[in-house]
Amino acid sequence: MAMAGPSTTLPPPPPEKAVDVLPVDSLRDILRRLSLADLLRAALACHRWRRVASRCLPRTAPLLGYFFHPTATGLPPPMHTASKDIVIETPAVFSPIDASAPNLSLDFVPEASRFVLHDCHQGLLLLEPLGSLPKGILPRLLVIDPATRRRVLLPPPPRDTVPDDQRWRRSRHYVGSALLSRAHPSKLCFEVVCVSVDGGHPRAWVVSVDDGQCHWRALPRTTEVEVSFDPWWFETRCVHAAGKLYWHICNSGRVLALDPSTLHFSYLRAPAELPRFGNYRVGETPDDGRLCIATVEDQVMRVWVRGETRWSDDNGWHMEREMNLSNVYDTVPGLPKDKCHRIFTIWLSDMDAGRTGKLFIRTMGYGRYSLDLDTAKMERLHTKHGKEYGDPICAYFLAWPPAFLAPEN
Repeated sequence: MAMAGPSTTLPPPPPEKAVDVLPVDSLRDILRRLSLADLLRAALACHRWRRVASRCLPRTAPLLGYFFHPTATGLPPPMHTASKDIVIETPAVFSPIDASAPNLSLDFVPEASRFVLHDCHQGLLLLEPLGSLPKGILPRLLVIDPATRRRVLLPPPPRDTVPDDQRWRRSRHYVGSALLSRAHPSKLCFEVVCVSVDGGHPRAWVVSVDDGQCHWRALPRTTEVEVSFDPWWFETRCVHAAGKLYWHICNSGRVLALDPSTLHFSYLRAPAELPRFGNYRVGETPDDGRLCIATVEDQVMRVWVRGETRWSDDNGWHMEREMNLSNVYDTVPGLPKDKCHRIFTIWLSDMDAGRTGKLFIRTMGYGRYSLDLDTAKMERLHTKHGKEYGDPICAYFLAWPPAFLAPEN
């Protein structure tokens, strides 16, 4: 009788973890309940989680907080001593918008204390050196990625970037710089544009950076746009709004616009209804990102939107919102009660680039505030150390990791 050989038994398969057998819909419901920071951490667990997490991300990059230079609160007028007018620059700091946002810091950049924040775009910060430059010289620019703790100090353009540059150098006026584009959020691949006025016409200088390698190019002057006034009236800081870049001009009814796709300059006229020397700021509407202009004049807030309707006959603008701020000011402790005093000491400093529906209000000696367009509530913009937010107040958005932006398989 044949004897049966020894039987070979395979070990049982390891039990599946409960989380691995979750249907995609259930896993997505769980991930959607996480804060943004925890969601990004969960996406690093495995390829399956990354694919599901990418479906939970909002369409637009979320606002993480604001970078600004803290500044001491000035004295209300009249100023008694000239020393009170001196503004001492402090290194830029980050204020997270809520507890789930990361606490970013520029402590890893010791030289940042010698630079001033000028722009924030696509997860990058652009800083210019303190102090004035010799006539005709473009500055060295410092670009920082707080999320990856990378930085690069950009050299000025070589002298041969523009043919016959000596001719233009004598009349050149440097206006300002801005972050133009970013090719890859995980690397320092980006473009910066510098704006100068050469012989009465604007010129764009573009530096392309690829992980530390810099290449400058200068575009021909835009001869259709004439700068017939003193270029010192240009504000050095740009505004990103509705896909273009804008530079305000003091005491002017127009702003200088730059189209990033063509690098062509043009003038954008403000609403003709504005006072001749009225203070206005360019921005975006919070709900749909339309180009708009806001003013705070004579205790009245007004917002004009770039229109496509038959009512937009005021240089292409139509007024969308108007609010009397007299009662609003009455609810804020410490603001002057006299109307003339209010008009003299309160003005609009910016629109919130974070598209939160707020305006930033600056005062002469009474602090800085945010004004909510929907609730008409004014809140003091102060820090824990007795200082207040200084200009500019740069909204910082998360730059999505490239894996999240790639189409799903």
